[in-house]
Amino acid sequence: MKKQIFGLIGLFFLVGAVVAQAEEGKEKLPEVPTKGMVTMLDLGAKKCIPCKMMAPIIEKLKKEYKGKASIVFIDVWEHHDQVEKYGIRAIPTQIFFDKNGTEVYRNVGFMGEEAIVQQLEKMGIGEDKKDTGHGAQ
Repeated sequence: MKKQIFGLIGLFFLVGAVVAQAEEGKEKLPEVPTKGMVTMLDLGAKKCIPCKMMAPIIEKLKKEYKGKASIVFIDVWEHHDQVEKYGIRAIPTQIFFDKNGTEVYRNVGFMGEEAIVQQLEKMGIGEDKKDTGHGAQ
């Protein structure tokens, strides 16, 4: 009986060590929403098909909107706590926050580049690039 108890205690510590090691290997999550910036948070998983389809779009937009808006991806399969934190029921889910950190829009499922850009524009991001042709004459 004592051997079984010590075996269980040893197993408990082994599992704890494995979990701690897995936690160390995780990338540190950024603060979301980004303070003072419009933020688009994409919650998905690196192995989910629609999420994989969105990955190049997210990377492109991160570069294009650098300094104007924060574009963040979180893998919820690696960071399970984020599911509850953001009330995720399906992936991918995109959440848009205004500069004050208030959620203003949420989309569940694949979201294409055009739709993301339109939402960012509704939030006042990217309007300076538009040439409406209505300049002063």
